Amino acid sequence: MSEYLSAEGLKKLQRELEELKTVSRREIADRLEAAKALGDLSENAEYQEAKEAQSLNEARIQELEEMLRDVVLIQKPTDATTVQIGSTVEVESERGRETFTIVGSEEADPLLGKISNESPLGRAFLGRSARESVAIKTPGGSEAYKILKIR
Repeated sequence: MSEYLSAEGLKKLQRELEELKTVSRREIADRLEAAKALGDLSENAEYQEAKEAQSLNEARIQELEEMLRDVVLIQKPTDATTVQIGSTVEVESERGRETFTIVGSEEADPLLGKISNESPLGRAFLGRSARESVAIKTPGGSEAYKILKIR
């Protein structure tokens, strides 16, 4: 499955991957060497913790490499007539006016107004036009949003 990322999000993940491959790997290797120097590895807590850290680090590296292999770079939409991934949408609901930017799931941060294209709200907005109303089913019931502006 493709992962949608902005240029900023892509750079962030590339920096994280580079950090894990260089700095983190080196730190973990140093921890392993120090733990080995303590002797009996079967009862060595420092060694076990370092091995676990190494396993987690390598798993995250693999996850990032797979994600970056399948990345789709989000371009700022040139067509502001319909909501697309990368669009910023101003809406009105019972709670008042809100602004959301539709992003890929890796960059989603609802507290910052960044909602995933895979979320119920994001899916409901995609393909819609300004002045359209959208009803979203939530655990608490249904909520209506009117799209005011797309940019």
